Amino acid sequence: MRLNTLTFLMVLLAVALTGCGRDGADTGSDGVRSGGDVDAALATVTLDTLKGHLDYLASDARQGRMTGTAAYDEAAAYVADQFALLGLEPAGEDGWFQNVPLTANRLDTGRASVTLHKDDGDSSLAWKDDFVMSGDDLRTESIITADVVFVGFGVHAPDMNYSDYDGIDVSGKIVALFSGAPANFPHNERAFYSSGRTKAEEMVRRGAVGYIGLRSRVDQKRVPWERLTLNAGVQPGMSWINLSGNVADYHEEIQGNATINVPTAAELFDGTPITFEEALDAADSGRPRSTALGVKVTLTQHTSHEEATSANVVGLLRGSDPLLASEYIVYSAHLDHIGVGTAVNDDDIYNGYYDNAMGVALMIEAARAFAAMPMRPERSILFIAVTGEERGLLGSDYFAHYPTAPTESIIANVNLDMPLFLYPLADIIAFGAEHSTLESQIAPAIAAEQFVLTPDPIPEEVIFIRSDQYSFVRQGIPAVYLVPGFTSMDPAIDGEAAFREHLATHYHRPSDDATRPVDWESALRFARANVRIGLQISSTVERPSWNEGDFFGARFARRNP
Repeated sequence: MRLNTLTFLMVLLAVALTGCGRDGADTGSDGVRSGGDVDAALATVTLDTLKGHLDYLASDARQGRMTGTAAYDEAAAYVADQFALLGLEPAGEDGWFQNVPLTANRLDTGRASVTLHKDDGDSSLAWKDDFVMSGDDLRTESIITADVVFVGFGVHAPDMNYSDYDGIDVSGKIVALFSGAPANFPHNERAFYSSGRTKAEEMVRRGAVGYIGLRSRVDQKRVPWERLTLNAGVQPGMSWINLSGNVADYHEEIQGNATINVPTAAELFDGTPITFEEALDAADSGRPRSTALGVKVTLTQHTSHEEATSANVVGLLRGSDPLLASEYIVYSAHLDHIGVGTAVNDDDIYNGYYDNAMGVALMIEAARAFAAMPMRPERSILFIAVTGEERGLLGSDYFAHYPTAPTESIIANVNLDMPLFLYPLADIIAFGAEHSTLESQIAPAIAAEQFVLTPDPIPEEVIFIRSDQYSFVRQGIPAVYLVPGFTSMDPAIDGEAAFREHLATHYHRPSDDATRPVDWESALRFARANVRIGLQISSTVERPSWNEGDFFGARFARRNP
């Protein structure tokens, strides 16, 4: 992927120079206020401060910052201390903290089982070699035997004239389905219909009692089975508990689950109306081939439970404008990682250096720059280090449901998660920007730091639904997720190859630690661009709005107050 970077950059710089700040403001080259004041504030973001956060948060002493652990609490206290030093106000429910009530479940892997019942006899599958499964959020024991129905992707999308459920009865059945959605869907629709939450709601609506996850060719290429199973059964599953005491997004109708390996899937489909290769072909072509397999499966789970609490850390910088200060921009970055797990090369601490100590460090430094401005941003800004992202976007979803500022006053979310600075950066990807007027504010802001804005280069990863910004989107709040793009300023470096190598080798591995390379100049430019984005949003009188006819806006947009 290559762009005519110079041409596009000059256009964006010209846009940035015009500025569009609040009427009467002393706007400079950043389009918001005096360029000298902004530059001086941005200069407070230094290599030393950025490295200091990373050294603390991603050290072995933090034990991978697993949600609900003392090591995570230490990291949360560090962030709160940094917020206090910068002059932010505590904005949680308990000082700096918003405590998120959780239920943690641990699967007894020794008693977890999947049995195939076929005409030629029963076949018991082996844990991790053939299958993995998650525990149940409420039940201590669950055993379900039912017929299996293959339902493609498990997608019902009437707006796309597509349904994997047409002509198929899954009531009382276990559904077998691929992750993701048809590749020929536009990327917005593909992301939405790939959501596990969307699929679970559909299978429950149709009466399914369990599900078996299958691995498409995209999945096999993206996540090898060995990586998928590396920490299976090691860390607890978690869900948050709502104010009524109920587990969020829990479907009691689903009594069992499993994900199976490719050879096991071939065995499941053997002798049925469709082979697994034909099912894979149908998935590749986006063509429904749903059918009852004529096979029964038994899924068995034994789960223990415990209550837990883990905190979001929330700091507030009050806005300077008497009219706009009652509206809030939210900066978010997840503080948790996956803790201590299966050792790789004799290392069992998953430090989460890039994922997401880097994002938290950048967010703290954004707060530093905003707080250093002689005239603070017009709107108020909430900075939230959220918990439980790796457990399923838990902390952000809890905050989005129970915000510590008036819901109707939260106008935008800017999320930071695993920004990779592996080479000199030329571009930024703002996942979700195209859905709202945020896009017009981001492009000129990042141009001031010599970046161009590029579209999603990897729609098959459906990244827009996979990080904390999606929790805000689901509550109708326009949001963006900022990451470095694939274009290197050094033509000898293939940025996409570097990104994919990190995913394949270091993502969710102990090697995501301080030994990873960092192009620090790119990190500092990215940090400054992140601040400029907030200034643009803050100074534009009209609050961000969903674009007319936008796919996500049509589903989630709330009424403007």
